[in-house]
Amino acid sequence: MRKIVPDTSAIIDGRITQKVLSGEYKDTNILVPEAVVSELEAQANYGREIGFNGLEELRKLQEMSRAGHILLDFIGSRPTPAQIKLAPAGEIDAMIRQQAYDCGATFVTSDVVQAQVARAKGINVVYLKPDVEELKPLEIMKYFTDDTMSVHLKANVEPMAKRGSIETMRLIKVSDEKPTDKELLRMAHEILERSKQDPNGFIEMERSGATVVQLGPMRIAIATPPFSDGVEITIVRPIAKLSLEDYKFSGTFKDRLIEKRRGILISGPPGAGKSTFAQACAEFLFGHDFIIKTMESPRDLQLPEAITQYSPLEGSMVNTADILLLVRPDYTIYDELRKTSDFEIFSDMRLAGVGMIGVVHATRAIDAIQRFIGRIELGVIPQVVDTVVFIDRGSIEKVYDITFTVKVPHGMTESDLARPIIQVKDMESGKPEYEIYTFGEQIVVMPLVAEKKKTKAAVAASMKDIQREVSKYAKGYVEVEMTGDSSALVRVRDKDIPNVVGKSGRTIDRIERLLGIRIDVRPFSVSEEAKMAEPAGKKLDKSEFKKEREVPILTEETKRHVVLNLGERFSGETLEIVAGEEYLFTATVGRTGAIKIPRSSSLADKILSAEEAGEQIYGRMT
Repeated sequence: MRKIVPDTSAIIDGRITQKVLSGEYKDTNILVPEAVVSELEAQANYGREIGFNGLEELRKLQEMSRAGHILLDFIGSRPTPAQIKLAPAGEIDAMIRQQAYDCGATFVTSDVVQAQVARAKGINVVYLKPDVEELKPLEIMKYFTDDTMSVHLKANVEPMAKRGSIETMRLIKVSDEKPTDKELLRMAHEILERSKQDPNGFIEMERSGATVVQLGPMRIAIATPPFSDGVEITIVRPIAKLSLEDYKFSGTFKDRLIEKRRGILISGPPGAGKSTFAQACAEFLFGHDFIIKTMESPRDLQLPEAITQYSPLEGSMVNTADILLLVRPDYTIYDELRKTSDFEIFSDMRLAGVGMIGVVHATRAIDAIQRFIGRIELGVIPQVVDTVVFIDRGSIEKVYDITFTVKVPHGMTESDLARPIIQVKDMESGKPEYEIYTFGEQIVVMPLVAEKKKTKAAVAASMKDIQREVSKYAKGYVEVEMTGDSSALVRVRDKDIPNVVGKSGRTIDRIERLLGIRIDVRPFSVSEEAKMAEPAGKKLDKSEFKKEREVPILTEETKRHVVLNLGERFSGETLEIVAGEEYLFTATVGRTGAIKIPRSSSLADKILSAEEAGEQIYGRMT
């Protein structure tokens, strides 16, 4: 009977079971080294998919052995801790090859290095070159449309996706069918197999319970317990590809880019279009004969083949920076700066004369500069960063020019208070907007002008976005009041609050992250008085006026609201609002006896249209 000894790679890729099913390995004695089993077990214990795939292949071989198609034996002993420690140097591979030699068996591997070493040792080798099959669409692609930026799948949860342009991105439900753990694990297996076959695919990171795969433009994060509380797959891809000409300030900024090597920060909130702008900068510079490299983890920028993209070398961006300092590119794009070590690497490379473009999360342009404070010397910051670009909703909202001077700080008069100051100037107007300096032991970031308030249109848009998102969880009317540029007060019915807030606050946290706005959720107020005065002076308690099934409503249109006036006696009551015979919504009357509906909402449009058509607007007691 023919004997074969497969190594770990041949088991994982499923080629042994394929050859048994095809009849090529029928009536073969398959000898599996315990070292292979040990390695697969270790990978599975770390939560890595390849370990589970390999163990599943061994289970199939056991079934084939019981059916009499093959003879399956396990040989050798498990590797010792010392041998496992030396596995990266090839100790386990050497054990497996030696067992094939001792048994006089054919050594089967899908690892080209293993095959070459075995041939050099005089072992009979079969090298199974991985099959190249026509790549079929992944199952996850059924959730995508042309304008889908990301898909979010979790076991026993309805699939969600972010769709639309950068300016109008919305999170929507894409299917009523909730995927199971088994279905998501099958999709994860398909994704990992594709990463082996697709020349544009690779596993970017693999940890216990977490794997990040890059497939062409798609970054796929796979999370499993115990790292996450359920199986989850998140797929993100860019939906916009722009050039610098598509942005305002492009003329001035292009001149600034090619004038000399600079230190540039691209900042903005998550999903604002920072990476898209970084790609546009890279392609523009490459088109003007600059050598461009990138430092990314994961590597997901979509760039021309001539621009090399580097990941952490041996798990460290410090090592990557050491290589790049030898390569000496004109510009390096660092996507993205998060940890202190990232800011230090960015600074070291910039001070070494390399042009740097860094991507950093920030809610305001000034916040990007403040991320350097405390991480490097204050006086060095202008040498490291001379330009800050703030991106929001896919467009350039602000460009800062960072300069260094010695002067008396703004607002001080004594000449002996002069000190080194970092000036943050608006690039378009040239006017200073911030000064950064030391005062005693403190570092002061002093605004020189009041921060620009949001326009009425922007405020209305924010209110509409908040109302839309909260209304997904509240069955009754949602009232929104902006309390600041990035904060809002939301009132909903008392019984809707648990749904809006969610378990441990997860729902409202998700809404806040999505919109970038701090939201305070409160119930509608209920009048402290049990009895209210009617226009005629008659006193009625609520039990009496609840008998009035239909309550006429007077409407009033203001710049910000359509106001439905019912009278103070209905304060705190919940009514169904009806136009003609059409039910519109359910709302709770405020303390002043009115219901305020944002003028920008679709409900306000319906009410005004009904009035123009001569239909009566009234409330119906619930």
